[in-house]
Amino acid sequence: MSKALLNHVRVRGIKTIVPDRFIDIDDEIEYFGNNVRQLERAKKMVGFGRRPVVPEGVTVVDLCERAASDLLGELGTDRGGIDALILVNQSPDYIFPASSYILHDRLGLGEECAVFDVGLGCSGYVYGLWLAHSLIASGASTRVLLVAGDAASTHADPRNRLYYPLFGDAASATLLEHEPGDNPAWFALGARGAGWDKIVAPAGGRRLPIRKDMCDVEVRDAAGNVWHPWDGIIRGMDVFNFTMEVAPANIRELLLFAGIGMEEIDFFALHQANRQIVEAIAAKTGIPKEKTTWETFSRYGNNSTTSVATVLCDQRDARPKLGRCLLSAFGVGLSWGAAVVGLEGCHNGGIGLLAAPAGLPAREDQVEGWIRHFKGEKR
Repeated sequence: MSKALLNHVRVRGIKTIVPDRFIDIDDEIEYFGNNVRQLERAKKMVGFGRRPVVPEGVTVVDLCERAASDLLGELGTDRGGIDALILVNQSPDYIFPASSYILHDRLGLGEECAVFDVGLGCSGYVYGLWLAHSLIASGASTRVLLVAGDAASTHADPRNRLYYPLFGDAASATLLEHEPGDNPAWFALGARGAGWDKIVAPAGGRRLPIRKDMCDVEVRDAAGNVWHPWDGIIRGMDVFNFTMEVAPANIRELLLFAGIGMEEIDFFALHQANRQIVEAIAAKTGIPKEKTTWETFSRYGNNSTTSVATVLCDQRDARPKLGRCLLSAFGVGLSWGAAVVGLEGCHNGGIGLLAAPAGLPAREDQVEGWIRHFKGEKR
C-alpha cells in the first residue's frame, strides 16, 4: 500500500454542486411491484431516498464549472494565481481532449496553469487530494484547484434497478494552497487491477467502440433489468466482499501510520456506496456512530468520484467546524484510499443547485454542427 506524509498544505475551501432535478425513490414504486412494504424494506436496508440527476445536455463539466466558480467567488480567490487544475472524472464530454481543458477555458485560468484529468471513480476524490498535496508539498505548485465530478446516472438505463437507483450526479471543487506552517496530511492508497472487470462499462472506448452492430442491443437479465453494451456493470457481491476486506484495513493502517488514535478524528467521511456498506465499514472499524453518516446517500445518492466531498459539504450545518477528518473511499479499478486531513478553518460552501442552462443545443443540432466541422465549415 502506498503511504505518504505530506506537509505544508492547507485546504482553503470546498463546494459541491448537484443538478436541481431530483428523482425520489417513492415515485418509483412501480419498480418494486407497487409493493409499499418491499419499497420500505429497500429504503431501510439500502438507504434509498432521493438523488439528483442531470437532464439531457448537461454534463460533468457544467457541474464542475459552477462548483469551481462558486467556490472561488466565495473565497475571493484570484484565478490568475491558480497554477494547477486537476479534474477527476469518468464521464468526459469527449474522448479527447481531456475535460479539464474545457473547464480551464470556461474558468478563464491562465496559460501557465498545469491542467490534467484523472480517470477514476469512487476513490477519485482521495486520490485527487493526494495528487494536489503532492504537487504543493514538492514545491511544484503553490495553489491547486481540485475539481471532481461524475454523471453516474448516465451510465445505466432507468429500467436497470441494480444500478440506476444508487447513483446521483454531482461535482465538487476544492482549493488547496501552500501553508508555511506545520499542517501534515497522511495518505494510504491501494489498487487491485486484477478486479478491473468487477465495475466496468464494456463499450465506448477503443477496446470495444460503439458501432451500428450494437446500437440496438438490449439485454434483460433474469430479474428484468435492462442492459446495453455501454452501461456500467457492477458485480455487487464481489464488490461488497472486496470493500469489506480492504476499507476497514485501510483505515486502521492509515491511523497506525499517522500515529493517530480513533478518538483524535473529529469526523469520518466514508464513500456513500449505500447505507448497508457505510454502516458495515463503520461497525467493522469501530467508528462511533456520531462521528460518521450514511444519510448523505439518502439525500444525494452515490456520487461516485465526488462522493466524499459531498459528505463533507453536507455537514456544513451539523458540523460548522470539520476539524480533523478521515476520508475513506473505494471502488472502480479496483481501488481504495484513505486520508487524514486537517480541515480546521476550511471554508465549507455546502451543496448548491444547478438549473439546466437555457438554450441547450438539441442533439440533432450538435450532430449537424460536427458534420459541418468535419467539412471545414463553421460549426
